[in-house]
Amino acid sequence: MSETTYSIGEGPATRVSLSLPEGTADAIRARVGKREFSAFIAAAVERELRGQVLDEYLADYESRKGPVSEQARQQARQVFDEVFAEEDQWPAAS
Repeated sequence: MSETTYSIGEGPATRVSLSLPEGTADAIRARVGKREFSAFIAAAVERELRGQVLDEYLADYESRKGPVSEQARQQARQVFDEVFAEEDQWPAAS
């Protein structure tokens, strides 16, 4: 039986244990309510992972081509977001 690989933000929900500082958990509950807590955490983690994927791409690019200006970095982030939003898909977690 082959194991299915899901991209960031895809696949069935899975239960995980998560430890947060109480103040952080309270702030999340105050902002989104108890029922939306998991969705808030999932969205935050997905944003972080997508940022890391982009950072890895930019680091690879810089190692091959040289430094990227801050303006080019921001443009890359915007293009990266638009391309993957159009495809409604992000790379699979590695």
